[in-house]
Amino acid sequence: MKVGDRAELRRSYTAADLADFAALAGAAPAAHVPEPLIAALFSHLLGVDLPGAGTNYLKQELHFTGRAAPETELTATVEITRLRPEKHLVDLWARCTDAGGQVICEGRALVKTRDVTPAARG
Repeated sequence: MKVGDRAELRRSYTAADLADFAALAGAAPAAHVPEPLIAALFSHLLGVDLPGAGTNYLKQELHFTGRAAPETELTATVEITRLRPEKHLVDLWARCTDAGGQVICEGRALVKTRDVTPAARG
């Protein structure tokens, strides 16, 4: 891992996905993609791609600036902004945009992971 490493995920949510989420939450289906579904994209990236397996959230701060309609392709990105190998900590910037490039949300995450060995600089 090194500062600047990124991972990206593209996903759209259907009206059926929103209805399923609403049923689980005990609420009426939303007209837009609920914030927890967008935040879940970052959880997926952190646990599967970067840093990957063994990652634990310590802190997440997201600021939502827009809404996404069902069927809108969303792009979630996380990027390493700081490594603290002595404490097994990784700071990341998170951003989600719609297909038109509008920022839906952005913020930061702090995670603890097994191996924070910085990549050799070339």
